[in-house]
Amino acid sequence: MADDAGAAGGPGGPGGPGLGGRGGFRGGFGSGLRGRGRGRGRGRGRGRGARGGKAEDKEWIPVTKLGRLVKDMKIKSLEEIYLFSLPIKESEIIDFFLGASLKDEVLKIMPVQKQTRAGQRTRFKAFVAIGDYNGHVGLGVKCSKEVATAIRGAIILAKLSIVPVRRGYWGNKIGKPHTVPCKVTGRCGSVLVRLIPAPRGTGI
Repeated sequence: MADDAGAAGGPGGPGGPGLGGRGGFRGGFGSGLRGRGRGRGRGRGRGRGARGGKAEDKEWIPVTKLGRLVKDMKIKSLEEIYLFSLPIKESEIIDFFLGASLKDEVLKIMPVQKQTRAGQRTRFKAFVAIGDYNGHVGLGVKCSKEVATAIRGAIILAKLSIVPVRRGYWGNKIGKPHTVPCKVTGRCGSVLVRLIPAPRGTGI
């Protein structure tokens, strides 16, 4: 009789309300939950990765009138933009004209702190110079909580601040222009920079 009760799902059997039955049911329920949780996690992870890849490869859609003119090839070069002193609001315009030849360099990364009620808040300020070694140069400064974010923002600001540089010769006019046409001076705060024309290959 005991064997028949256990096989039929009695109080002590695997299918009954006994300890064995509850243990088996709880194990099955828990494993089912774990399986569904893992599946959802993997699915969401793949979704985020796919969206990130599409965002990187998506086509440039201009949002300003100047950007639309550039994409429609109505404006052929950056010099046409500088000639009419048009403000550049999209970094993709610079990429469109100078993308292959642009080089950027991180000049400095410095931590800056702000005193708040909860203590000091530290952020990072990045200085990035960008240019094409052919008469175009720009400088960008960006502050952010993370170094990588600050550098990316500084690169975008540097592209937006690119300006043409007038170049000239030292001595005979042989070859391409290679130096500044005259003595020029720039100042920022207490720092004074003076550039003087020099022979080809001298450097700064």
